[in-house]
Amino acid sequence: MEPSVTLRFRSHTLSLFPHAPISSIDHPHNHLLIPISPKFSSNTTLSVAATAKKKPSIEGVSEELNAMASQNLDFAPSRRRVRAAFTEVHQQLDHFLFKTAPPGIRTEEGYERNSRGLEIFCKSWMPESGVPLKAALCFCHGYGSTCTFFFEGIAKRIAASGYGVYAMDYPGFGLSEGLHGYIPNFDDLVDDVIEHFTKIKARPEVRGLPRFILGQSMGGAIALKVHLKEQNTWDGVILVAPMCKIAEGMLPPTALLRVLNLLSKVMPKAKLFPHKDLSALTFREPGKRKVAGYNVISYDHPTRLKTGMELLSATQEIESQLHKVSAPLLILHGAADQVTDPLVSQFLYEKASSKDKTLKIYEGSYHGILEGEPDDRISAVHNDIISWLDFRCSLK
Repeated sequence: MEPSVTLRFRSHTLSLFPHAPISSIDHPHNHLLIPISPKFSSNTTLSVAATAKKKPSIEGVSEELNAMASQNLDFAPSRRRVRAAFTEVHQQLDHFLFKTAPPGIRTEEGYERNSRGLEIFCKSWMPESGVPLKAALCFCHGYGSTCTFFFEGIAKRIAASGYGVYAMDYPGFGLSEGLHGYIPNFDDLVDDVIEHFTKIKARPEVRGLPRFILGQSMGGAIALKVHLKEQNTWDGVILVAPMCKIAEGMLPPTALLRVLNLLSKVMPKAKLFPHKDLSALTFREPGKRKVAGYNVISYDHPTRLKTGMELLSATQEIESQLHKVSAPLLILHGAADQVTDPLVSQFLYEKASSKDKTLKIYEGSYHGILEGEPDDRISAVHNDIISWLDFRCSLK
């Protein structure tokens, strides 16, 4: 097994790392969110496709299920129906996370209406009866993804080590209410996450216990913003291949950004950003890449205009505040990640003011280190997360 590189700082260190490019910003499976490319020039133009690309058939399932998966999933009721229809299929998938899930984990899922009137899907995973809780871990999923599917297996492994694991689907993603893949205001989304996790932290079973937040890819940006808005309410932040910075040299020209910004005000929901399948860059193992296709409620269309602009704005704001990150910090990244640049994680690591911070870079690993790597690497990453949590809980 290839080694990982671990860097640890126990003192307040602020050294500026050179700005490193991100070639794209993603959801954990299939697409480019923002067209950030050195090929942009003042002559760059936008074109609008009149027809949508047909979704490829899912191997090994009936025509009826394929028809359900190919239907319009813009709204939550249709996403909930297709997820329910695929329940039996998901239980038979050949993936390390599903085959090795520990038994006895207690799960709960349901819907809550938040203060903005949106119905939010939420789920929890608890260790088997009789195992005392060490802490609460709240998860923020990536763009286009969901807190179900792959995270089910990840959550069960962490819960089996004595943690209460809690997650939600953001408005417009997974099983929550809202237009699929649409983020009209990134700060509103962050506030939705804060509202839900505030309720979690008040639950009797975790009252008085340490509270940690875990974010993957775009979820890393959300976790950072949650921490920055609630500086003293989290005992640690874990970031997996986080989306937190875009180098200026990789941004579209100012003129094009103005056009995109204007279009986002006129037709905010339009799916106009270029679309690219990033599954080959996310999943190092082809078999696991194939399994990702069964995550039928993921958003796999071109990014909506307003969503793209909100993500760009969010990364710029986060970059300007990285020095304010003060909680105990664990950053995990694949060295071969071409979706979010591992050099940006190093920039975050060096810029953060946290006195307790750890950066682990996994040699040869792609973007999906929680679910897309060889089995031994997936297990190692999960164990690194659990060991880090265990140590910080022991300090309490």
